[in-house]
Amino acid sequence: MKVLVCISHVPDTTSKINFTDDNSKFDTNGVQFVINPNDEFGLTRAMWFKEKQGASVDVVNVGGAETEPTLRKALAIGADSAIRVNTVAVDGFQVAKQLAKVVQDGGYDLIIAGRESIDYNGGMVPGMLAGLTNANFVNNCINLEVDATNATATREIDGGKETVSTTLPLVIGGQKGLVEESDLRIPNMRGIMMARKKPLTVVEPVDASTETTSVKFEKPAPKGAVTLVSPDNLDELVNLLHNEAKVI
Repeated sequence: MKVLVCISHVPDTTSKINFTDDNSKFDTNGVQFVINPNDEFGLTRAMWFKEKQGASVDVVNVGGAETEPTLRKALAIGADSAIRVNTVAVDGFQVAKQLAKVVQDGGYDLIIAGRESIDYNGGMVPGMLAGLTNANFVNNCINLEVDATNATATREIDGGKETVSTTLPLVIGGQKGLVEESDLRIPNMRGIMMARKKPLTVVEPVDASTETTSVKFEKPAPKGAVTLVSPDNLDELVNLLHNEAKVI
C-alpha cells in the first residue's frame, strides 16, 4: 500500500501573530512553524501502517523552500520520502490541484490529510482532492483500518460517531482521535540523521486558478478585554440587560 500524507507548514500556536500592509498580509517575522497538528495525527497513523502492514509512506507539501524543515521533520519521524510542490499555497482549490497531480503521478492508494490547517481553517482541501482524483472520501476521521483494498473508518458526526466501510483509493480528512496524543512521535537523533539522506524531491506546479483572495485580517479581542460604556448609551445598555433578564 502506498500512502501519501499531506503536510501543512503552519505557525506554532504559541507564536505571536501580526499582520502587515494594512492588515492584508501575514507577518512571518519571528514566527516558529510546525507540522499542522491534524496532519501530525495523520502522519502518526501512516507510520502505524508502515510498521504493521509494510506500507510505504511519502509526505507532500505545497510551499516554498522555507517549508523544507517541516518536511525534514516528517522524514525524521519516519516517512520514506518527501515531495515539495514549488509554489506558494494561496487557496484551497489551488493547493488541491497541486496535490492531485502528485497523487496521480505517484499512484497512491491512501491519501491522509488533516481535515483543516490551524492557520486558515478552510477545511476544503481533502474533499476537493478526493473529487479531483475520483477517490472515496471520509472527513472528520478519528479511526482508520485498512485490509487489502478495503477500509473501515470512524468519523465524528453531529451528536456522535459513524463507522463506514469503503474501498481504496481513499482520501481522509483526519483529526485528533485518529491516534492518541500520547502516540505522537518526537524525532530522535537517529531519525534526524537518517532524514538528511532521504529524498526530498521538488516538483514544479501545474496551472491552477486561484478562487479566493484574502482581503484583510483582524485579530480577535484580547481575553478579558473590557468595553467601556459612555454615559450616552448607559441607559440603553441597562434597558437591554433588563429585557434580556425578563426573557430568561
